[in-house]
Amino acid sequence: MSRFQELISSGQPVLVDVHAEWCGPCKAMSPIVQEVARRMTGRARVLKVDVDRNPALAQQYGIRGVPTLLLFKNGEVVWRQSGVVPADELVAVMERFTA
Repeated sequence: MSRFQELISSGQPVLVDVHAEWCGPCKAMSPIVQEVARRMTGRARVLKVDVDRNPALAQQYGIRGVPTLLLFKNGEVVWRQSGVVPADELVAVMERFTA
């Protein structure tokens, strides 16, 4: 978990996609997250976290459903959303937090 804390504590925005293998909407979100990662290369980082493999993280951040997207900056959650989010909307949100 310390590696996760290190990653989210950066001044660069970090989008965390909390998902599960069995989740249909998570499967729909996966290519969107990949596109966002490509579009935000060099400006933000994107991580995928499996909720079933990381239950402590889900508990720590109050994840009640998947997919849940968390946007961190300097170790703090600055935005969160559950469900499928279109790529353009996600990029627009992330761009608000890039310096």
